[in-house]
Amino acid sequence: MSPVPHETMNDLPENVRSQVSDLLNNRLAEAIDLQTQTKQAHWNVKGPQFIALHKLFDEIDEAVEEYVDLLAERVVQLGGIAEGTARVVAERSELPEYPLTITTGEEHVWALSSALSGFGERIRRAIDQTADLGDVDSSDICTEISRGTDKWLWFVEAHAEGAVKAHLKA
Repeated sequence: MSPVPHETMNDLPENVRSQVSDLLNNRLAEAIDLQTQTKQAHWNVKGPQFIALHKLFDEIDEAVEEYVDLLAERVVQLGGIAEGTARVVAERSELPEYPLTITTGEEHVWALSSALSGFGERIRRAIDQTADLGDVDSSDICTEISRGTDKWLWFVEAHAEGAVKAHLKA
């Protein structure tokens, strides 16, 4: 836990603000990673569902960009520094590496579903962690992001429901 470097009149105790800032910076790294993975899918998808997936992946990218801003701005509101450089993201993100050699719609649907699911799991944990620390505002932000992430996962999985079910049984 690093101390928050900026003075603020926010009434949350400094140790809480520091812990929440660290936690949110980790989720920020994963949100930025998710955004780049979504763009990777958007740029490289091919096949019969091209236009539908190309547009869907672009919509997801725009939504995730909003999540990135929500997380980064909350860190700064708490007196912290939003740490979102490419090097920090690469070091901190726990999301699996996006496969660079895939091209088909089905492959991208599976890879992006996995990324959304992993991010959703981590942001849900952050809901409880921030609430336990006494920062219900950060918990609320994480809840908003979780709802959106679940919606986008649903939209992506709808493109390959059979493939997802088959994988879950394996």
